[in-house]
Amino acid sequence: MITQVKKSIPNSTFEDVDLSESKFTDVNLQAVLFDDVNMSGVKINNVNLSNCQITDANLSGMTIDGISVSDLFDAYKQVQK
Repeated sequence: MITQVKKSIPNSTFEDVDLSESKFTDVNLQAVLFDDVNMSGVKINNVNLSNCQITDANLSGMTIDGISVSDLFDAYKQVQK
């Protein structure tokens, strides 16, 4: 186990890294790029996602505040018709 407290590691690159069962608290990920990432089973609490962009994502089973994202997209598509 590695514990880092009050550390700054800007402009870093992490490749082929396994962070399963890790915990991140009070983290600044502003302007970070995640590419080819498996986030299945991840729980995100108290997060600011303003101006966040998600593209080419498998959203099956994903919920936001208990609401299925797939259902939200389906409802949106119905309204757009």
